Amino acid sequence: CDAFPVQRLDSEPRQSVDMISGAASSSILRRVLAALCILTACTACAERRETHEVLNALLWMQTSAEYRTLTTLTYRQATAALDLALGDKAWTAALEQEGNFQDLPPAVVLDLDETVLDNQPFDGRLIKDGTRFTSSRWEEWVNEADARALPGSLEFITEAQRRGIAVFFITNRRAKHEALTRRNLERLGLTLSTEPDAVLSEGEAPFDWPSDKSSRRRYLAERYRILLLIGDDLRDFVVGAQDTPEARMALAQHHRARWGVSWFLIPNPMYGTWETALFPTGSSDNEALAAKRAWVRERP
Repeated sequence: CDAFPVQRLDSEPRQSVDMISGAASSSILRRVLAALCILTACTACAERRETHEVLNALLWMQTSAEYRTLTTLTYRQATAALDLALGDKAWTAALEQEGNFQDLPPAVVLDLDETVLDNQPFDGRLIKDGTRFTSSRWEEWVNEADARALPGSLEFITEAQRRGIAVFFITNRRAKHEALTRRNLERLGLTLSTEPDAVLSEGEAPFDWPSDKSSRRRYLAERYRILLLIGDDLRDFVVGAQDTPEARMALAQHHRARWGVSWFLIPNPMYGTWETALFPTGSSDNEALAAKRAWVRERP
């Protein structure tokens, strides 16, 4: 049983059992323990989902000095890039930016979840409860409007606004959550414009934005010169992120000159299109897990 391994009883020191021979004892005990193992494992599978899949990633984000250092460093580098971007009228971070954009007002575009808003407590609850992501549980978390900010994010946003740069957030939080999302950001001390709308949510009227963010980047690029893009997922920068791992690597490599210059990536080992690229859409939990295991390399 993989969930609860049983030691080989005939390979370990053991005491005799009264009224049962050694060989019979070994055989019976193995069968009983095997049956208990199967029963316990099946019960655990039905009630809880015990796994290290997200646990290690979450603990790295919550407890490691490395994660805090990386996020702070990324935002510090992005802040330093503002001067170069402002000074070069031909500079744009958006692939969707075309035509005569040189005299458009400057803007920066950020993702929200795991880029500005820290949802690690939500994922911690899923781990503690031994359950998976569900829309209802996500709504409970969003309704609290109490996510903290990632290290360095507020300082960057405040500095950009101080320099007269418009700040926009392109998020795949649904439009129905926008008011609560705004409340959360305002609780963190941020000032958000309503006209123009600083938060472009998935499904927002009258545009009905799709989950792909390119149309929202294009919309902003028609009105602003996009200086920087900041996110935790490849789709925060470019179309094609929801492809095979090989295609995603090639796409990132194709745009290598932009990373750390006008594109700034925040690490997120918990979830994203990198994960969904590993298994077919609509896979069950067990199917997704099996597909992930198939990707594991055992040799260089």
